[in-house]
Amino acid sequence: MKVTISDNIRYIGVDDKTLDLFESQYVVPNGVSYNSYLILDEKTALMDTVDARKTEEWEANLKEALAGRALDYLVISHLEPDHAGSIQRLLELYPDVKLVGNAKTFSMLPQFFDIELDGRTVTVKEGESLSLGAHTLTFYMAPMVHWPEVMVTYESSEKILFSADGFGKFGALDTEEDWACEARRYYFNIVGKYGASVQALLKKAAGLDIAMICPLHGPILKENLAYHIGLYDTWSSYRPENSGVLIAYASIHGNTGKAAEKLAEILRQKGVEKVVVSDLAREDMAEVIEDAFRYDRMIVAGASYDGGVFPCMQDFLNHLVSKAYQNRKVGILENGSWGPTAGRTMKAVLETMKNVTIAEPMVTIRSTLKEENMADLEALADAMLA
Repeated sequence: MKVTISDNIRYIGVDDKTLDLFESQYVVPNGVSYNSYLILDEKTALMDTVDARKTEEWEANLKEALAGRALDYLVISHLEPDHAGSIQRLLELYPDVKLVGNAKTFSMLPQFFDIELDGRTVTVKEGESLSLGAHTLTFYMAPMVHWPEVMVTYESSEKILFSADGFGKFGALDTEEDWACEARRYYFNIVGKYGASVQALLKKAAGLDIAMICPLHGPILKENLAYHIGLYDTWSSYRPENSGVLIAYASIHGNTGKAAEKLAEILRQKGVEKVVVSDLAREDMAEVIEDAFRYDRMIVAGASYDGGVFPCMQDFLNHLVSKAYQNRKVGILENGSWGPTAGRTMKAVLETMKNVTIAEPMVTIRSTLKEENMADLEALADAMLA
């Protein structure tokens, strides 16, 4: 796909449509892009490489864009292999290129590659600049967005922020889809734990005159930047994006699922416009995590299992803990045939989370939903509305 940035800044990244799992855990039905950019000036600067899966295609793009010119600098924003995977090959092609990074970059680089760094590096600090001629690069450290060595780069003449993994999304560039959906799933599952670090970076970005954002995954953002930055502010502040209720259930034989669906029906009857019901045993975990952060309320409905809760619910809760789930109201529904244990297991995990209010009553059903349970479901629904 042809991507235009400007006369002097060329997109040389590649799409990967054969990857089944990003980071070996996130489904990417529409693939993913590995973005790389080349700045042509008195000096030439490459902004990151790509995953080794696509080195050959990327190499051809780089050579075409350079058109026989030497490469002066490689700016390393992030060392994760989907961006740094072609550095070794780049040094074979352009042995005189200078590597631009921060101190943490160069302490970590030997963990990935056997590269002689003496005389090859330009170590930059917060706010330092590098002139290429008409273009000037200024570097801002972004530790833990989402690795400790991450930095972003601002090019002042064209007002471009090269944002590393920030503002990235799943999906190849030729995929026509809503940006927010896959950017949200990407953010909460990959960067979500590090909201405070993202907030710190947004404060730095607020002082820059930004006309374009060039991330390492997903489309270049040129329009309505306030919308995209606003979403990142909401997400990284752990504020709900929308009013609604996610009901995430873990059902062994379907009975807990039926109770969850009934509870959803009651909530809709009481005026809740957005109720999402997710089967944790079958749906993409990353999608459910996305919805947990998107909405202001959640109900977890789990079957008791081996003295605890059905494993997919335990996994879901563990994911929420690892991604710093907070600032929400949560209701609990448990099922147990002889000795219900799911409720207390789920509650114990939820109580470790910051500013999570657990709604009362906790509802217990025995094996199957009965008429006698309806009053409790009604009471829980009311509590979720309060």
